[in-house]
Amino acid sequence: MPTDTLAIDEPTAYPSVFDLIEDWADDRNIIEGSSPQSQFVKLIEEVGELASDIAKGRDVADSIGDAVVVLTILAAQHDYTIEECAWIAYNEIKERKGRVIDGIFVKEEDIV
Repeated sequence: MPTDTLAIDEPTAYPSVFDLIEDWADDRNIIEGSSPQSQFVKLIEEVGELASDIAKGRDVADSIGDAVVVLTILAAQHDYTIEECAWIAYNEIKERKGRVIDGIFVKEEDIV
């Protein structure tokens, strides 16, 4: 798997789940028919459900998946794929140093 590129260059014989999500959203006119602002509100709703699942000790898979669906739509609304966004983020953090403080990773430059 490449580490210095934004996307995987090799074509696959089948669509990724992210392709299927984009197709689903296109079929329902969500990407073009809604705004990034409304999708952001939807993302916050899904993250709230995730927080509730964590707080109540429930399974989080569906809540995480719902947030990923909304993030995939937001990426498409900004002419990115979710994979490109993940590669951009990874390339930014891959050399990052720091440590876990109170259960949260803190960048080296933010440690006082």
